[in-house]
Amino acid sequence: MRKPSWLRLSAFLVMACMLSVASASEGQGEAEMLKEQIDRMQQQLLEMQRQLDELRDERDEQEQKREEMESRLAEVEEGDADEEKVKEIAAATYDEKKSTEIDVGGAVRFQYVLEDYNDSSKENNGTFEMDTVRLNFDGTVGDVILSAEWRWYQYMNVIHHAWAGYDFSESLQGQIGVNQVPFGVTPYNSHSFFFSSNYYLGLEDDYDFGAKLVYDEGPLNVQGAFYWGDELGSGDSYLGFDGGDFPDFLNDRYSYDIVGVRPPEEGTFATPASYAFDSNIINGRVAYTFGHGTDYSTEIGISGQYGDVVDSTSSSIGDQSAYAAHLVGNYGPWNLQLQATEYEYDMDNGFGRMAVGAYDFFDTIASEATSYTANLAYSLPVEWGPVSNLTFYNDYSVVTDKSADLEDTWMNVTGVAVTSGALYTYIDLILAENQPFIGGSMDSMTKPGTNTRFNINFGYYF
Repeated sequence: MRKPSWLRLSAFLVMACMLSVASASEGQGEAEMLKEQIDRMQQQLLEMQRQLDELRDERDEQEQKREEMESRLAEVEEGDADEEKVKEIAAATYDEKKSTEIDVGGAVRFQYVLEDYNDSSKENNGTFEMDTVRLNFDGTVGDVILSAEWRWYQYMNVIHHAWAGYDFSESLQGQIGVNQVPFGVTPYNSHSFFFSSNYYLGLEDDYDFGAKLVYDEGPLNVQGAFYWGDELGSGDSYLGFDGGDFPDFLNDRYSYDIVGVRPPEEGTFATPASYAFDSNIINGRVAYTFGHGTDYSTEIGISGQYGDVVDSTSSSIGDQSAYAAHLVGNYGPWNLQLQATEYEYDMDNGFGRMAVGAYDFFDTIASEATSYTANLAYSLPVEWGPVSNLTFYNDYSVVTDKSADLEDTWMNVTGVAVTSGALYTYIDLILAENQPFIGGSMDSMTKPGTNTRFNINFGYYF
């Protein structure tokens, strides 16, 4: 007998209600999870929208600055801006271009050498050789100025300079690190590749470790500095950038510094037995330029330095001083450099010779002497293919009145510097007596006669 149909329908309705209740309960949990996910997505979208708005605002601000700068430059090009406006635009343009990026540059240099005092050089009609490879790093990080240079030679790797600076105003800059010592004609008291004889005394293009202030306002330039030691350190804190043990690295440096005291019996090129180093040096330089900002100007200046000399334990063993008066004249295409210098290392032991180090060798200078330099150059613009300028020069220097009965040193360099794009070439004919790198030394008690060197140094700068 078949069951009534309404019973089966009732059972079906009960089961459907139970399934509906269970499904509703499960759906409510999923709905809550879905709602939470939607809330999180909404928060993420709001954060993304906020970041997008910030980027748009920054883009709009940069675009507005660019349009303002283009408008200002257009005023200058159309001649509608007065002098003050031009200065304002130039300053703004400069600020716009300032960045935190560091510019990397450098040079690769080679040279040809022919020496009449070198038999091998004469037999081979001179030699070609590698001079140096260098890298330069210059730029700003925020308001901090950075500058450094590293050099590779065949016989040493050295730091040339490395300092951080800050412009306190348009006229005042501070530098700390290995920077150029403010003394005499700067940046170079010469025009040739060989500098003047002052360079080999540590009195031209010298770099030491310390702090320097430079005030440059119109015709007046005032510089003051304090140096804890030379570029490798001082006394018992010496650092060798080229590796090796003390004292092997003492002569691995770009600029000349004292490294020892020479007793009478010690050889000219020997490793010094008694060490001596610069310490706590004070430098000052004041220069005034007549005709500043014109094509015919004359700079007159005086310089002085005073400090201590210490041994390898940083104990004082003497003091040092140097003074100079200089003139730099720029008269159209002509450049004139004149300088008179006196220096003295007043050692407690009374020795009259000092050991110096540079370019991977030791040499010797008088502990007291006077030097004079006179340099003249003429700049000639040309259009000879890639050659754009020729600078003809004659640089003369003499070191006299030396202690320890040492004979005079003199050097005359006649040459021309050739500018051709990124290639810069020095062509020099050097005549000298008792001059380092020209077959002699300043530590000589005789007059051996004149040595001659013909030198072509050419480098690619990038």
